[in-house]
Amino acid sequence: MRGDLHRLRTMAEDLDAGRRRADAARATALARYAEDVCAAIHHHHSREDEIVWPVIERSAGAAVDLADLSDDHSELDPLLERVRVAARAFAGTGGAGGTAELAAALRTLSDLVDEHIEEEERRIFPVIEKYVAAADWKAMEKSLRGGDPRFELAWADRYATPDEMAHIRRLAGPVLSLLLILVRPGQRRRQRLVFGS
Repeated sequence: MRGDLHRLRTMAEDLDAGRRRADAARATALARYAEDVCAAIHHHHSREDEIVWPVIERSAGAAVDLADLSDDHSELDPLLERVRVAARAFAGTGGAGGTAELAAALRTLSDLVDEHIEEEERRIFPVIEKYVAAADWKAMEKSLRGGDPRFELAWADRYATPDEMAHIRRLAGPVLSLLLILVRPGQRRRQRLVFGS
């Protein structure tokens, strides 16, 4: 999430500053990509609220307070919608306008997500390791599925470390290799259109 938010934010800031240009095709592709990132973030935080937080609270009891992290989640949906609206407006101009609002919306969202994830990792990971039983965690992971598997698989392919990817392959089995072969060409074309890389 953070990697693509940073890339989208940089692209929007570069467009706004005139360092890069977007024709109608790039503007449309960027707006769709922003929509996909926003959908993935919404899916992630909704699943935390509905599935992950209850498991942690049942396991850790009074040792954990998730109120401020949940408050962050309530701030996310309006920001996600602000990005979606700005991205659609930018696409609607064919890349000729709306860059300032898109850059500002992505900057605000990116900053909140960065702060939120860093706080989660700092506070929640130790609680999970200390209090949540491995069997409970595995059962919870199975219920987290959803979202757009092609988009999220492309994320894993782009950002996972070799060790993380090996773990994912062990869990997913040989079908994952086939799916990656099928997904990569389209995702690479999409990346080139949106980001020029």
